[in-house]
Amino acid sequence: MSKHPHFDSIIIGGGASGLMCALTAGQLGKRVLVLDSSNKVGKKILMSGGGRCNFTNYYVEPSNYLCSNPHFVKSALARYTQWDFIGLVDKHSIPYHERSHGELFCDNSAKDILKMLLDECSDAGVEIKTKCQVEFIETLDESDEQRYILRSNAGVFTCRSLVIATGGLSIPTLGSSGFGYDIAEQFNLPLKERSAGLVPFIFTDQTKALTERLSGLAVDVTMETNGTTFRENMLFTHRGISGPVALQCSNYWKQGDLIHINLLPDLDVEATLLEFKSSKPKSLLRNILSEHFSKAFCLELQALFWKAEAEKPMGEFTDSTIRSIATHLNNWTLKPAGTEGYRTAEVTLGGVDTDVIASKTMECKTQPGLYFIGEVLDVTGWLGGFNFQWAWASGVAAGESV
Repeated sequence: MSKHPHFDSIIIGGGASGLMCALTAGQLGKRVLVLDSSNKVGKKILMSGGGRCNFTNYYVEPSNYLCSNPHFVKSALARYTQWDFIGLVDKHSIPYHERSHGELFCDNSAKDILKMLLDECSDAGVEIKTKCQVEFIETLDESDEQRYILRSNAGVFTCRSLVIATGGLSIPTLGSSGFGYDIAEQFNLPLKERSAGLVPFIFTDQTKALTERLSGLAVDVTMETNGTTFRENMLFTHRGISGPVALQCSNYWKQGDLIHINLLPDLDVEATLLEFKSSKPKSLLRNILSEHFSKAFCLELQALFWKAEAEKPMGEFTDSTIRSIATHLNNWTLKPAGTEGYRTAEVTLGGVDTDVIASKTMECKTQPGLYFIGEVLDVTGWLGGFNFQWAWASGVAAGESV
């Protein structure tokens, strides 16, 4: 027998999925240790949702997730639903509210969610060590109980089940690293290509100058890329385009792709402008559009799409000119230079290939006792609480199995 401290389960990573897995396993009587490299756990929880934590969504469906195997998420999401997590929040009397599209936020602070998780861990006897750098992991052949030995700056530990909940590469200032992927490679597990997700677009051409001038302006639009369309606010920034609609589309965008923006999604712009040509023949187009856009934005659109007709009254516009302007307003096509990358990305696309992970337990099919949960997997949710729900659901799935 090993002389080192032994645990039923060791979880590397004290984020949303790791803490959820820990409290679940602890409640089932397992001796659990959470190791985290940061000075405190749950940092990403605390900064999420502008400090209010968008902890789940009323309308969670498997279709809200990107994964190379779209069926992979179904089992865990069905076993531990948004209603289960809402029940836990209610149990702790945490006040919350719904924003748009079913998004649920804390009334007060994300600290409420982290405290809830830590209280549950404490009640379940979970041990947590911070500032812990895992230096080496190896498998043991001594017995089924001692499958893994971990060497760290906090000591040497053994365990029967090892759970990797290290997250992805997004927001490195919060301590993210590629450690979980290194572990996967150590055990010869395939990885799907990783990239920044839920991230703003940047531009380097004349579009950047335009977005700089409009920085801070939000517009309700639909945006489409690669056949996927979202409708939410678009926000102009000093570097490009952000806002919920851009973040959503970034998950489906690849380098070199175009984005298509409908600036007036509720209007048949061509029919509307033709009507104004008849009913308001002396009006300027920028004045007509000022009912929908700010004056500054109208002037920018004018410079882009009808500069030669800027001072021409609507009655003098040809039908073909109106048709051309309508096409631009309904399908403003831009080519981003890229995204802001992991520095501001909310999630990481790609990760550990789910083909080698059991969907009901999150256990590796080729390595007994090794589990992967949360963002380290090739599972990425939409903006709006879906990634947290995946963290809770995958954490529970593993926690019940370890």
